[in-house]
Amino acid sequence: MEETLKEEYIEVIEGMLFLCGDDGLTSKEIAKILMIEKKTCETLLEDLIDRYQHHATGLQIVNFGGHYKLSTKAKHKRYYERMVEQNEATLSNAALETLAIIAYRQPVTRTQIEEIRGVGCDNMIRRLLAKALIKEVGREETPGMPILYGTTDEFMDAFHLATLEELPELKELVTLEDTEDIYQAKYTESEEVSS
Repeated sequence: MEETLKEEYIEVIEGMLFLCGDDGLTSKEIAKILMIEKKTCETLLEDLIDRYQHHATGLQIVNFGGHYKLSTKAKHKRYYERMVEQNEATLSNAALETLAIIAYRQPVTRTQIEEIRGVGCDNMIRRLLAKALIKEVGREETPGMPILYGTTDEFMDAFHLATLEELPELKELVTLEDTEDIYQAKYTESEEVSS
């Protein structure tokens, strides 16, 4: 394989692993997207893994159950734990939205959550996992076998629920008028900050 093309493929694979987040990708999936042989793809993955191992970076590429994914290095765990502890006191609105979607729609994949929220939620899922409010409950039987998420006993305790049936009924809470007020408030706030 031409060296320039090889480098491009390695960069693309790295980007793909970043975009797919915790779900990861198999060498077969990557090979299909790049339209190359699986064996060639595995060689490129080995090269990329080697680069991460021999360069000063906080990330590594791991292979869990045939799924390649980006991960933090275990040697920096104490810093990440400290970061999680600092953020444990409260949940942001984005984290609460993500948690609500999981609670009402479980089991649910990251992609399904993102379709409902309209934005990426990798970071929110990581935070909720770190707080033990959600957990992996299996894999969906679709291509790529994405992870399914559900709530935990800690979630039930935190929200004083005996069963999920005790969750309040979903209602349409945001009207068009409310949305316009939110937009106006943000618009006004951004004007104040810039002046």
